Amino acid sequence: MDFVMKQALGGATKDMGKMLGGDEEKDPDAEKKEEERLEALRQAEEERAGKYAKMEAEREVMRQGIRDKYGIKKKEEKEAEAMAAMEAQAEGSLTRPKKAIPAGCGDEDEEEESILDTVLKYLPGPLQDMFKK
Repeated sequence: MDFVMKQALGGATKDMGKMLGGDEEKDPDAEKKEEERLEALRQAEEERAGKYAKMEAEREVMRQGIRDKYGIKKKEEKEAEAMAAMEAQAEGSLTRPKKAIPAGCGDEDEEEESILDTVLKYLPGPLQDMFKK
């Protein structure tokens, strides 16, 4: 019977084992192929990154040409000049200039409200009168 089945199916017996849930044959070169595929992906990614880095460098050269033509400074250069100016001002003095202190940081004498006062603000008028007494 087994012989008849093999003859009827022809060369498909290898696939029958897979379809019936048998073990799949492992390709001896599968690991090597996977490694080559990953290497190709890595190389393609490097080429892409190089291409975009080259494009960005060309753009930066163009931007710098425009900055030079119109006398525009980069943000980093502006910030560096501002810091140098502040250092120059503070250099001759014994103390550095005080920085602005944000409101509510303790410089002003603030009147503290209790939680009860805060809650009373949001109550209707007759209830406020009742609690104030």
